Amino acid sequence: MAGLANVVVVGAQWGDEAKGKLVDFLARDAAMVVRYGGGNNAGHTVTADGIEYKFHLIPAGILNPKTICVVSDGVVIDPAVMCGEITGLIERGISVSNLKLSSSAHVILPYHTLLDALQEARRGDAKIGTTGRGIGPAYSDKAARIGIRLGEFVDPKRFPIRLRSVLDEKNSLIEKVYGGAPLDYAKILDEYMTYSETLRPFVCDTAPVIHKHAAAGDGVIFEGAQGTLLDLDLGTYPFVTSSHPIAGGACIGTGVGPTMIDSVLGVAKCYTTRVGAGAFPTELLDARGDYIRERGHEYGTTTGRPRRCGWLDTVVLRYSARVNGLSALALGHLDVLTGMESVEICVAYKDWQGTPIEIMPSDMSDEQCFTPVYETLPGWSEDISCCRSLNDLPTNASNYVSRVEELTGVPIATISVGPGREQTILIESELDRVLRPSRAIP
Repeated sequence: MAGLANVVVVGAQWGDEAKGKLVDFLARDAAMVVRYGGGNNAGHTVTADGIEYKFHLIPAGILNPKTICVVSDGVVIDPAVMCGEITGLIERGISVSNLKLSSSAHVILPYHTLLDALQEARRGDAKIGTTGRGIGPAYSDKAARIGIRLGEFVDPKRFPIRLRSVLDEKNSLIEKVYGGAPLDYAKILDEYMTYSETLRPFVCDTAPVIHKHAAAGDGVIFEGAQGTLLDLDLGTYPFVTSSHPIAGGACIGTGVGPTMIDSVLGVAKCYTTRVGAGAFPTELLDARGDYIRERGHEYGTTTGRPRRCGWLDTVVLRYSARVNGLSALALGHLDVLTGMESVEICVAYKDWQGTPIEIMPSDMSDEQCFTPVYETLPGWSEDISCCRSLNDLPTNASNYVSRVEELTGVPIATISVGPGREQTILIESELDRVLRPSRAIP
């Protein structure tokens, strides 16, 4: 396997771009897949041999038994969810012997999910639209240096002491600030010690293992969660997640230095979706948006919430290309646009004064008015789900793909025409470039 690139797979929009399908595809030849951030607010769906799998914490490469799958330092892990995913895979005949969990990853506990709900309720009309999974409060504890890490969690001597210390503080906050009922220490300890026993065999210091394979040129796929526009620093703040989904987050969340990254593959839909509140200039609030939602099954993998849908926004994609240093794009869901008489692409915005904007502003609050400037292209009605090369695509679909490439300035390496592994068009020259190491391999 020597001589394979280390590739970051990053969401180029607001998340839900079908990164899971691409990671599963790339994992076939890689030594390792590493999930580098986020928590079980992520939902990665993979369809293999007609069977659908949904992952929230376990890397999407787990269906490839020879690929080591790592949940690294930058992830926050809900033990109940992790145990449920492990059990579910085993019940479906999937081995998890190739799974490793970082001892430095932080743990989500019941007080995190409770505080997530209480804080969101207190915001009233200013709700952020969190998934309510305790992700934000867990990252807050990490920054405040009171979080419990997985290595402590699976230690039967240390966990009870750490839980008692933190829970006393959290119960005071729950009662005195939010007027909620305190959580029971003994009940939590009893339940979570069971999870601790299940997870203990998978826990280790993952940073040296990742570095070994990354340095050797074995091929490491860094799996992002959420998307660029949800990054805590570089997303559409405050309607963002609490971690760093951008490509740089792969270094922060794993202990691998930036010189070890060979390429960055951005995943984008051929349209745009968003879950929760926040700016969305190309959102469609009409029958066309409903058409995209239903054909694309645009409902959250984690929450089941209907996603907001709109035309492709190349202002967003150019921004994503810049902050991630995209090597190429993996364009998904092209089949969803089949049957539309015409399709539109946002090429710029106009502000409230009518001034054209081609670079995405750092402040895109709902109060500010950004009107999309569109190009209209003819649609296509042909079924493209069986297309396996660019030449198979109808002319209008091919022209659409070419125009996206032109407007973003980023070459396209793959095109998805359906949810199945095999429903992927590979642009071999670009994909080979992405998967070729940029470093000298020892």
